[in-house]
Amino acid sequence: MHIPVLLEETLEGLAIKPGGCYVDGTMGAGGHSEAILARGAGRLLGIDRDPEAIARCRKRLEPFAGRVTIARGNHSDLKTLAQSNGFDEVDGVLLDLGVSSYQLDTPERGFSFRADGPLDMRMDCDKGQTAADWIATAEISEMARIFRQLGQEPQALRVAKAIDKARRKTPVQTTLQLAGIVADALPGRRGPHHPATQVFQAIRMHINREMQELQAALDGALDILSPGGRLAVITFESITDSLVKHFLSAHEGRRVSLQQGGERLERQEPPVRRLTRKVVTPGETELQANPRSRSAKLRVAERLENSPV
Repeated sequence: MHIPVLLEETLEGLAIKPGGCYVDGTMGAGGHSEAILARGAGRLLGIDRDPEAIARCRKRLEPFAGRVTIARGNHSDLKTLAQSNGFDEVDGVLLDLGVSSYQLDTPERGFSFRADGPLDMRMDCDKGQTAADWIATAEISEMARIFRQLGQEPQALRVAKAIDKARRKTPVQTTLQLAGIVADALPGRRGPHHPATQVFQAIRMHINREMQELQAALDGALDILSPGGRLAVITFESITDSLVKHFLSAHEGRRVSLQQGGERLERQEPPVRRLTRKVVTPGETELQANPRSRSAKLRVAERLENSPV
C-alpha cells in the first residue's frame, strides 16, 4: 500500500471541518483522500489524469461511496472540474505533486531507471508525446535548456551532446539505455543519487508540462476556496517548491513605502495568509518508515476575503 507523505501535517494544515467540502487535485494512490474523508469531510472530489490511479482509487475509496466523486482530468483544470461536479466553493484543496510510488515501481511507465522499461514518462499514458519521442526529435540546444532549467543539471550541454551522439547510432528508447548514456557523460559524478536523476526529472517535467500546469492549478485552487479555506501543497523538487513559495508570497503581499509618506499593501488577488512561514518537512520517524519522503516539502495557506474595491 502506498504511504502518503506528510499525512498528519497535511491534515493539520487543512484543518478538516466535519461535513466540509474538499478537493484532492492530485489523488494518486488515494491515501490523502482516504484520510481526509476518514477525518469527517462531508464531500471530496478526487482528480487524477492517470487511468490506473483512477481505478485503484475507486476501489480504495469504496467505503466512502456517496461522499466522494472521482474525476479523470488534469489538476491544471481543477477549477473547471470542481465546478462541473458541484464543488463551486470548498473548504480545502490539496495538491500532492510529483510521481507516485506506484508509477516509480512500474517499469512500463518509464519514470525510473531502477528497472529497464520503455521511455514513456507520461502521467496520462493515453495522451501526448513520450520521452522517447521527444529525445528522438529535440535539438541539442533544446535538450540542454530543459536539463538546465527543469533539472538544474550543471552539465546540461555535455549531457545533451552525449544523447545526440548516441541517438545517431541507435534510437534511445529505454530507461536504462538513457541512464547509461548520462552516467557515461558524467564519469566523475559521485553522490547519493544516480547521475541521471536530474535529467530524468527534467524530461518528465517537460513532457508533462508540470510547471505550467502547477501554475494553473494554484490559480484555480484559490478561485474555488471559500474565505477561511485552506490550500496545502506538497512538492518534491526545489523548482516546484520555489514556484509555490513565490505564488503564495505574491498573494499574501508586502507593504511598500510610498514616496509621499505612509505605505501600501501590494498583493495579488485573491489574498491569502501563509500558515507555514518555514516549509514543513518529514520528521525522523517518517523518514525511517518511508525513505521516499525525504524530499517532500509542505506549504499551507488560508484564503482571505477579497480586498475591498
